[in-house]
Amino acid sequence: MSLNEVHISSLVVHVKPLYLNTIKQQIERLAGAEIYGESAEGKLVVVIETQNQGYITDVIEVINQLEHVLSTALVFHQIERDLEEDDISSSAPVTVNSKLKDEL
Repeated sequence: MSLNEVHISSLVVHVKPLYLNTIKQQIERLAGAEIYGESAEGKLVVVIETQNQGYITDVIEVINQLEHVLSTALVFHQIERDLEEDDISSSAPVTVNSKLKDEL
């Protein structure tokens, strides 16, 4: 794995519609995760950007463990390599720590 790379992934997260806002707030607390779309039926489009590929699987696991989440599906994963330092400065390596998992 190159040190100058960024991983961009998108997920579809299906939640019980009654708990959509609660789950959105919990996902938005995860570093590097942004919600790009939602439906009243309880589906969220989540994009994750990080330098650490393992973080993506950690985030999927954390989201799947949230109460009222029915499923999480990885639908896209792209790796941008050989980027200039300026291009990745805002994408610092992150990890999901156990304290955050416990809080969610």
